Amino acid sequence: MRARIILALLGALLWAGSAMAEPAMPSEAVQEKLIKTCLLTLNDANITGNYTVLHAKLAKPFRTQFSPDKLKQGFSTFAEKQIDLSIIAIKTPVAATPTKIDNRGVLQLRGYFETQPSRVHYELDFLVSEEEWKPLSINVRVRPASEN
Repeated sequence: MRARIILALLGALLWAGSAMAEPAMPSEAVQEKLIKTCLLTLNDANITGNYTVLHAKLAKPFRTQFSPDKLKQGFSTFAEKQIDLSIIAIKTPVAATPTKIDNRGVLQLRGYFETQPSRVHYELDFLVSEEEWKPLSINVRVRPASEN
């Protein structure tokens, strides 16, 4: 009986340790998929005015902080100016800084897409939420390619 309890405690400790382990750096292909999926889902939300799908794909801390209506307000400039980011689907993202996972386990992706006449810049943070990388913060700017 005592051995079972000790084994159960050891198993629980091992599980807790692995659950708290730093997540592995995703490959460049996975990083590109995360960037494009996030930005294209945002684009769909801006075009349709429906932010529920974007909201559902966010990391849990982001979802609890921002409702679909708050997301709509936050990205209203994109919708008002009818900014269409769909061109990024055929472009390769260019990293502006090295990708890193910070001490909180947040994957930080910073860069841009070489698009014309304007360049799409992004600062995206992802967190492992519900066992997959999900957006924790989204910052997107579209500005003339001549401005860095």
